[in-house]
Amino acid sequence: MHRREVILSGLSLPLLSLGGLLETFAAPASAAAAAPFDDGTVPGLAKALAARPYRHPENVLPPALAKVGYDQYRDFRYRAAKALWRGDGLPFQAQFFHRGFLFKDRVDVYTVQGGRAKPFPFSTDLFDYAPQPVPEVGDVGFAGFRLHAPINRPDYFDEVCTFLGASYFRAVAKGLNYGLSSRGLALGTGEPAAEEFPAFTTFWLERPAAGARAIVVHALLDSPSAAGAFRFAIDPGEETVFDVDMRLYPRVELAHVGIAPLTSMFEFDPSDRVGVDDYRPAVHDSDGLAMLNGKGEQLWRQLQNPPTLQHSGFQDANPRGFGLMQRKRHYADFQDAEANYQNRPSLWVEPQGGWGEGEVHLVEIPTGDEYHDNIVAFWRPALPIAAGREHRWRYRLHWCREHAWKPELATVEATRIGAAHDGARLVVVDLAGGRLSKLAGDAKPQVDAGASQGALRNAVAYRNADTGSWRMSFELDPGGARVSELRARLIDAQGPLSETWLYRWMA
Repeated sequence: MHRREVILSGLSLPLLSLGGLLETFAAPASAAAAAPFDDGTVPGLAKALAARPYRHPENVLPPALAKVGYDQYRDFRYRAAKALWRGDGLPFQAQFFHRGFLFKDRVDVYTVQGGRAKPFPFSTDLFDYAPQPVPEVGDVGFAGFRLHAPINRPDYFDEVCTFLGASYFRAVAKGLNYGLSSRGLALGTGEPAAEEFPAFTTFWLERPAAGARAIVVHALLDSPSAAGAFRFAIDPGEETVFDVDMRLYPRVELAHVGIAPLTSMFEFDPSDRVGVDDYRPAVHDSDGLAMLNGKGEQLWRQLQNPPTLQHSGFQDANPRGFGLMQRKRHYADFQDAEANYQNRPSLWVEPQGGWGEGEVHLVEIPTGDEYHDNIVAFWRPALPIAAGREHRWRYRLHWCREHAWKPELATVEATRIGAAHDGARLVVVDLAGGRLSKLAGDAKPQVDAGASQGALRNAVAYRNADTGSWRMSFELDPGGARVSELRARLIDAQGPLSETWLYRWMA
């Protein structure tokens, strides 16, 4: 820790010992008294938790909630008239989720104002249960919450983000719908042993000032392997930005850890329709993993719905960013009037400060439907994270329609793969933007491509007369190989014209 962080941690506990403060905030929110609070409070709580044996949060529901199914749970609607800060003339409001169905863990919520944290207690009066009867429950707490702000028009508070289930949260930006999610921490994702799902157990919502652009949310995370403290500064709008400050306190050494994990869904698109019987041309929340590595190379890894579980690691040092992106932005790309996949957000992770050596890790899981997330991407440090001390990461999440990293480079618009003659595969990649879009009509950019196995042939690049964008294409002759890592980009005498396209071909 830096000297300033040590001072802040000390100043955060002026009246109570660390253990006493832990007991204060561990009590049910309706029973706890107001307590002093600042930016060092939650890190102090997390550090104290990590020094104790793990205790699973309360998840036993009273009989009136224990057997609630999906349809009944949908009837548990928070009353908008009782939203936190409603009628106060503030730019944000909060509503809360009931416990039940899949969301059994109790989450306590506090509001913060003037350096004091005050509990926000549960009450059945906050919810409309019709046509269900009001359940006979006591102080069961909440399952999570959502924030509202006027991002699409000034007279309506849109739902901006949701924190619900384990450490999952998701957000939208102006004109976009919910799609992929982020998490506080990933542990053992895609590994042979069972995955561990850390959970946010307590939230503190800072009352925003009138006219404030952003709202601050603090969260306490806990799991058998680690405790953690998060500070989110959430600024919604054309691009909704989360400034995240995470402090992690492992109970044990963490070898298979994921920092800033993103979770999405990819079922199919024109890059792979083998076995697909669907009227729609594509179904996915994200179609690629984008990266801007520490050396300044911009990469695009086309996502897949693989036949078996796949891991990919992209080694780097001090990455500039990575994210799961949705590049298809037209109704015709999906032809789905209900899901509107073209309006799902992209999510870009921008590290703040040096993250050292490690890799952007991608997990692709086979799926037979569009209802289960099967794509996970995160940063994995090169060395295991040691137990018994604080580890800190700061990063910025951009929930957006698109994001420009190196505007001089053309980006991948679509990947199409199909059969060629003699058992080869024809690869067609559409590119647009950057210097490429400004080339003279007689320009002849070169295809710079390679394959780890097999041979590439007939590589060409040409302008698409119908769209004005460019295409590069080539054939892959696998030569008996079952897997080949493909890499391609367009270049000219001045250097790269496009980002680097990556793909794992599997027989």
